[in-house]
Amino acid sequence: MLFGASTFIWVSPFSTANIDLLTKVKNMGYDIVEIAVEDTRIIDWKLIKDAARDLDLKIAISGAFGPERDISSTNPAFREIGKQYIIDCIRIAQQMGSPVFGGPVYSAVGKTRIVSEEQKKQERAWCVDILKEVSQIAGDCGVTLGLEPLNRFETDMINTVDQALSILEEVGNPNLKIVLDTFHSNIEEKDIPASIRKIGKDLLCHVQGNESDRGTPGTGHLEWHGIQGALADIGYDGAVVIETFGQPSKELARAACIWRPLANSADELAEEGLAFYKKLFVPTHSIVNA
Repeated sequence: MLFGASTFIWVSPFSTANIDLLTKVKNMGYDIVEIAVEDTRIIDWKLIKDAARDLDLKIAISGAFGPERDISSTNPAFREIGKQYIIDCIRIAQQMGSPVFGGPVYSAVGKTRIVSEEQKKQERAWCVDILKEVSQIAGDCGVTLGLEPLNRFETDMINTVDQALSILEEVGNPNLKIVLDTFHSNIEEKDIPASIRKIGKDLLCHVQGNESDRGTPGTGHLEWHGIQGALADIGYDGAVVIETFGQPSKELARAACIWRPLANSADELAEEGLAFYKKLFVPTHSIVNA
């Protein structure tokens, strides 16, 4: 098992100017830096790839979905922008050697409403049609597209593993899988280990191991030993990444409801979180790095 840290811990949006973060993440002892792509135009991907290679640091690519990138939007222009953004990020993931591009690919973060059943069905249909198209592109690029359920305060579309599995079944493409974020699961799942086992190894492509308050892993009330046991039971051997927000933009703070600091500092959260990960997953991690 490999451990990662998201650029969101320190900065939003990430740009080439933040390239020194890669050295920081590597020096802390992480295997992976997860780059959140908020603006593709402000990142020199070749420079980032070369720096990561020199550091022997793997890269994972994740997405950021605002209203204009909503593939289930009633606005056709936004659906098209969202589709193209997903395609761009898939190709970036291919370029950077990231096996996964993931996030709430189905909708905008912060989109929470009560709408008619007819509108729900229409939005889902738009979403499924585009996911069919981009999942095929992901497969052609050798990248897995990861669909992440979010909690009810951040989306009204896919909150639970069951809802995510339903979308996967409807799309019907093996290149579309599930990203599990334990922060969201803590709100929406009655039994997180059971939900992990329900997904299974074949459909779980990425894990964001976040605490119940999105603070430092190991300092909240998540059932971490149950989560570790479930991941071991299904034979999960992918990444476990901390994704939380140290200095979110105004838009991101509003969408994710981040109103206060989640730790004394971003560095402290990342360092203590990694120490907790290694203690929790030490048998698996030791074998991988032996």
